[in-house]
Amino acid sequence: MATPKPRTAYVCNACGARHPKWAGQCADCGVWNSLTEVTEPRRPVLRGGYTGAADTARIEMLAAVSPEERSRIQSGIGELDRVLGGGLVAGSVVLLGGDPGIGKSTLLLQACAALAVDFPVLYISGEESPQQIGLRARRLGLTGDGIQLLAETCVERILEQVAAAHPRIMVVDSIQTLFTETLQSAPGSVSQVRDAAAQLVRFAKQQDTVVFLVGHVTKDGSLAGPRVLEHMVDTVLYFEGEHGGPFRIVRSIKNRFGAVNELGVFAMGEQGLREVKNPSAIFLSRHDQPVPGSVVMVTREGTRPLLVEVQALVDESPLANPRRVALGLDQNRLSMLLAVLHRHGGIGLFNQDVYVNVVGGVRIAETAADLPVIMAVLSSYRDRPLPLDLAVFGEIGLSGEVRPVPNGADRLREAVKHGIRRAIVPKGNAPKEGVEGLEIIAARTLGEALDAAT
Repeated sequence: MATPKPRTAYVCNACGARHPKWAGQCADCGVWNSLTEVTEPRRPVLRGGYTGAADTARIEMLAAVSPEERSRIQSGIGELDRVLGGGLVAGSVVLLGGDPGIGKSTLLLQACAALAVDFPVLYISGEESPQQIGLRARRLGLTGDGIQLLAETCVERILEQVAAAHPRIMVVDSIQTLFTETLQSAPGSVSQVRDAAAQLVRFAKQQDTVVFLVGHVTKDGSLAGPRVLEHMVDTVLYFEGEHGGPFRIVRSIKNRFGAVNELGVFAMGEQGLREVKNPSAIFLSRHDQPVPGSVVMVTREGTRPLLVEVQALVDESPLANPRRVALGLDQNRLSMLLAVLHRHGGIGLFNQDVYVNVVGGVRIAETAADLPVIMAVLSSYRDRPLPLDLAVFGEIGLSGEVRPVPNGADRLREAVKHGIRRAIVPKGNAPKEGVEGLEIIAARTLGEALDAAT
């Protein structure tokens, strides 16, 4: 039988779309100069897709399908289990991305050491030698008992070794270093990452093996490789944090077995990553005296309410166009809030530089930060500090109304636990029976909220 001739295609580096001929712009995502020529031999398509289902598929009624309840596997790291939705699920594939040196390999090696007590664990490294991994384990104080190591980058050879080892937990560090012999492109290319991940996902579903994939990120912080990589896996985790800071945050972006936007907080030390059981305590500065431009906000990440400090600095600008800088918040939303403050609060900051920061490196994407941001900006502008025992949350509409946010009661209970005695909240979030030990000030409009703060 003659060998099929290889085919040439053009793959987009941004979205992974395939095109029969080269073009200056990808027709799917619109990115310019992103098409790369790849040569691939014709090969049979995997039947059963990524799920590893049987070749003989049939139509069946949803009501007739009996859901299979699977017990969670505890990783031994409570914050990681929280982000995963309560633990690992057999046959699941977890993609962990983050900046270089942020602690991805450290976290997974610590998890492997805890899991190896009860389950066979295999750590596959395409970037480091077994000696380097052993040195890291010694530095972290891990014995390494029960952890099997494999330094290999070919997917076919990895699956051959894995078939004999039968691991329950498998870590691949990293997916960008793997390649499959069926393709001629270089490791790390769009086609290699897609096909290598597809074989590993199929293996995980067939063997009920938990697979961790470490992924590289681009300079803008997104996962490198084709976008389809995030669709293939069950869970996508991002490792965030400042390299100079002691704290690291693991955030769930996608999770088929739990809540998204769940948050796990760690502290980096000489012995590796340590869990932070009470994140609110580290995100609050706890000033001895009230300072202008600082306000406590109650946010919610996944199922966990958190108290964080929002700081603002307003200063006269020497520039024709004053600066608007937001760290941990959306900068466009900051500009919108300043416009609302001028229109409905009567305070214009046209000649002022405005800097807003969320302490601790936390990134807040929810709209409950609107009212705290305006409070912090106004406090700095007027040089009038807010009380230390005051917490604020609420969404601000373009017409100046204060809109309610989800889970208001949980936020208030969390605030009381950390010594908060007053809270300015939207009228829709004020509980009818109140909260013991907490004075709740309900506001319908921005003007009412500003009057309550002063």
